[in-house]
Amino acid sequence: MEVQQDLPEEGELVYATVTQITPHGVYVTLDEYDGMKGFLHVSEISSGWVRNISRFVQEKQKLILKVIRVNKVRREVDLSLRQVTEEERRAKMLQIKRFEKARNVFNTVKMKLNLTQEQEAGYEDAILEKYDDLYSALEAVFTKREQAFEGLNLPAEYIKTLEQVAKEKITPPTVSIKGVIEARSLSPNGIEIIKEALDAAEKVKSGGADINISYLAASKYMITVSAENYKVAEKALEAALNKTKTILQKNKAFFSFSRG
Repeated sequence: MEVQQDLPEEGELVYATVTQITPHGVYVTLDEYDGMKGFLHVSEISSGWVRNISRFVQEKQKLILKVIRVNKVRREVDLSLRQVTEEERRAKMLQIKRFEKARNVFNTVKMKLNLTQEQEAGYEDAILEKYDDLYSALEAVFTKREQAFEGLNLPAEYIKTLEQVAKEKITPPTVSIKGVIEARSLSPNGIEIIKEALDAAEKVKSGGADINISYLAASKYMITVSAENYKVAEKALEAALNKTKTILQKNKAFFSFSRG
């Protein structure tokens, strides 16, 4: 994890490693704060009564904890596990995974180019002047393409290698849009007509977008379009709907669409 230089703030979520379990609570080190020590009191482990702390945490276990008190003079941090919501935990885990993926990419680039520690730090500092974090910079390789590192005064070889490795190790970011198709036919082969129309929609090729249609209820189907950005997704959705509508209307079947 990226090491912070300052003390954590109250209310902040931190990633910690359990180092010692006592009858009164748990001692941890804060991975993002250069191994700074923190304490998780037994009363902050669970909302219920904790008879045996080891049933909730184990030594060397990684935990996501909330900072509830900070003594800046003594550099002591009190933490809570029970105050961390599931939504907060998932968001923090996503942040950690993003950091680890980004760190893997930048470490690979360092090895490929045989960069010194100073060079690596200098290039990354330049990137962080433009982006909130390193993973966001790597996502920009897919969304902004050649403009991703424009104006950062980085060596061309470094940018080229960084883009190559990012495309090998990072999944391109996507957006999704949804809607509901209603299709009905009174023809004896109505089911086959609707199936043909929906299958044709799923097979539409537009900007690399992925189109999926699933059954919702009688006569109603959910269409989901995933793409690298909303412009591409909307274009693919329009093409898929036009294909469906054409086939259905040609066979005198009913068609309507509404946003999901």
